[in-house]
Amino acid sequence: MIETEAQIREWGRSVGIVIPKEIVIKERIKVGDNVKILIKKKSSPLKETFGILRLKRSTEEILKEIDKEGWNE
Repeated sequence: MIETEAQIREWGRSVGIVIPKEIVIKERIKVGDNVKILIKKKSSPLKETFGILRLKRSTEEILKEIDKEGWNE
């Protein structure tokens, strides 16, 4: 099994995936062959690195609290 990345492209009213030529050659894929693909949408590199942070309060509320604390010191 080979893993690669491909961009979805539009063909008329359909979409398709272009398989890189080096993979076609290595796997001996020919027109008319049936292939099995695993699809996983690639997420944002920032989300992959840092994840998603969910807070109980809004960012605005937190910033207001920080502003109040900063002035009291």
